[in-house]
Amino acid sequence: MTAPSSFAAGADEPPTIPATRMGSTDAPVRPLLLWVRTGAAHVRLDTGPTLRLTAGEGAWIPADGWAEREIITEPGTVAFPLRPHTGAGTQGLSELTRFDVPHGWQDWLIQLFNLQVTPFSGHGYSPMAIEELLRHPGSRPPAHVEAGQHPSPEGSASPAMPRALGARAVAEELTSDPALDLTVEQWAARVLSSARTLRRDFLADTGLTFEQWRLHCRLGAAVELLAAGYNVDQVAARVGFASRNGLTRAFKGRFGQTPHEFGRQLSARPRTGGLTQRAAAARQADDLVRMMRAPGTPAAPEMLPAASTPSHTNDIHVLSWMYRGSGYLDIGDERYERERGVATWIPAGMEHVTGLRENSVSLPLGNASTGDLQLTAPLQVRFSPAWDDYLMFCSISARSSLRPDNHNHRRILDLFAEQVAVQRALSVPMPTDPRARAVAMECLRRIGEPGGTHPVDVGAEIHRAFRDETGMTLTRWRYAARMRIARDLLAGGAPPSSVARRTGYAHLPTFSAAFSRFHGLSPRDYQQREAERNP
Repeated sequence: MTAPSSFAAGADEPPTIPATRMGSTDAPVRPLLLWVRTGAAHVRLDTGPTLRLTAGEGAWIPADGWAEREIITEPGTVAFPLRPHTGAGTQGLSELTRFDVPHGWQDWLIQLFNLQVTPFSGHGYSPMAIEELLRHPGSRPPAHVEAGQHPSPEGSASPAMPRALGARAVAEELTSDPALDLTVEQWAARVLSSARTLRRDFLADTGLTFEQWRLHCRLGAAVELLAAGYNVDQVAARVGFASRNGLTRAFKGRFGQTPHEFGRQLSARPRTGGLTQRAAAARQADDLVRMMRAPGTPAAPEMLPAASTPSHTNDIHVLSWMYRGSGYLDIGDERYERERGVATWIPAGMEHVTGLRENSVSLPLGNASTGDLQLTAPLQVRFSPAWDDYLMFCSISARSSLRPDNHNHRRILDLFAEQVAVQRALSVPMPTDPRARAVAMECLRRIGEPGGTHPVDVGAEIHRAFRDETGMTLTRWRYAARMRIARDLLAGGAPPSSVARRTGYAHLPTFSAAFSRFHGLSPRDYQQREAERNP
């Protein structure tokens, strides 16, 4: 079991949260529930008066009948845009409406945001049970797919995600809310593409035309909501069908049985866990709308139970932060613990399972391509509670259209690297000379990166500062820093092979020899001794 290395929380204060903005062209036309956690936000529809919301307040922002819609937050504000699914019990809510959010609902709303922006995966009826029913004797085989195309897995209700950036952005929006009814031309304009390119990318990456992919997406959502207990009329409205008859025809055409037949068979089987993320988000959105429409609601619903994802891989690095409670990341036989305040980079291309324990909440902070970040093993860093609001701002900016005008997605890479350096600095003596300290921090930031162990080209005054203020040459200081960081990682339970990579060694024997010279014990002997001292 691997825990985050035993660094204390970084001493640096978080940056100031800038103002953010969301306009009519920044998100598909859908209703929004805006909740202000801290600070203040301004909401305006067309040329009407501006509604100012302060901490603890929310607003229902309708979608229909308004040419323009603008949300602006003041500096220092954390405001969560929440998206009830189309048709989610919001009939009659046609006006901009302010409401109060009871304190007990606040962490619950953060979890709802997480459910709505995190890729959906099953935590309820086992996928095997659902797939077995979808392969009912009356079901039809998958449509023929040409060579080189990429169908969904056999028996899977949901289609494969496209890889092209524009098509993937559209697919993620439709996965979040399948009832969105924009044309392919409208979607193309939103992702700065052309309809022809969008159609081509969907077909090349998934083996489905855009229209086929959207239909499969809606039917996949229908499967999850039926399994959660919604009736056929409710499901039809939520996933984008004009009537239950339209859903029934499409469902039977794909799966060989009607939604009613599927729901009846599934209800006769025992559950193996909670709801899927999609169904849980739908239930929580319903509860939120009820809370908004009935002031004085005494208590929020219970937080989600313990949950885990199926084993899967990402094609990008994903940064996930534990806001509340604890969780874990399993890669092969190795478990990385995710405690309160710990942010974890999950490497691209590694099959893994992520999990949350009961009453725990995590948030995605951002993504990085393999070109932006070289990562061969999970990397963790701990943020103190003083960072909570800023990290929530990072999550909202990364996963919604409410963001600063000059938003830079690479900022989270720099922020994480700076925090890693701050925490690593606690393991080694640091020079006090400002220029030498800047060199030291840069060395600590780059430990484990390609080229991060190459000689540093600095002037004689920097070398003199290191000798005078740390008692070591710069070269010896860098070696000591790597060995002390390696010691902390080993004490936290990381295997020597992983520690070698994370401290910049390409080969385990080379790392073991260097560690033994410095500490007088091999990495495994040191780890065993620490385990005996701290059983």
